Amino acid sequence: MAMSLCDDTLLCNFPKCRIKLSGFAWVTACSHVFCDQHGSGEFSRSPAICPACSSALSGKLDIVRTELSPSEEYKAMVLAGLRPDVVLDISARALSFWSYQVHQERMYQEYSLSRADAQLKQMEKMLTQQNQSRELELTAMRGEIASLKKVMEEYKRKYSEVSERLMERNRQYQKLQALYDSLRLRNMVVGVGERGSPPQHGHQDFNIGVARPATPQRSPQFLSLGPEGDGQFFSCLEADGAKTFFQFSSPLRDRSRLFVNKH
Repeated sequence: MAMSLCDDTLLCNFPKCRIKLSGFAWVTACSHVFCDQHGSGEFSRSPAICPACSSALSGKLDIVRTELSPSEEYKAMVLAGLRPDVVLDISARALSFWSYQVHQERMYQEYSLSRADAQLKQMEKMLTQQNQSRELELTAMRGEIASLKKVMEEYKRKYSEVSERLMERNRQYQKLQALYDSLRLRNMVVGVGERGSPPQHGHQDFNIGVARPATPQRSPQFLSLGPEGDGQFFSCLEADGAKTFFQFSSPLRDRSRLFVNKH
């Protein structure tokens, strides 16, 4: 049920075939034409049914296999001897078949166009809905971006404040570090001066019975007494051989010695 509107070539009326016909074709009494492949396959069964309109083709001449490009000899002899009215009747029926094919092709093209329009409108509707959905999503995303920008500005402000505080703390730390280094250097200089001063031998505080603290060079030692080593005394031996702490005389000890000497 198809014919090209651009040229004079018939198309196969078998559904989903629609190839241009050439060579041999199968023509039915219901004004449909099929290619040789589909015509041979469909019309080999009995009873024959038209694949285009489902009409029963039981007559002897309801199906005819014809050559679309007949030879000159065939064209010279096919209508020879027929009266003019018969020739005109045959020609009129052939032209009617052709007109029907053209009409069917136009109807098919209109049907295809209507389907394409319906699909186009459906796609436009879907596209409009998708655009509206995308617009809503875009609006929501713009709102989120604006909110995130505000949050980012707040974080920037807090970061700036924290950075300023950190810089201030670093400056204070540097000042304290410089002061600490200065004090440590001063203590080191004072300690070096005290260690470099001449020692004062023989100066002891007899009123309280204690001696000066031992210097690192004069570190205290523990001396064991007796073979068992069960007693240890704290010794403050000076590096230059001075007397120990327990060898200094206290006032009470001197008084007891005087009392002993008198008696």
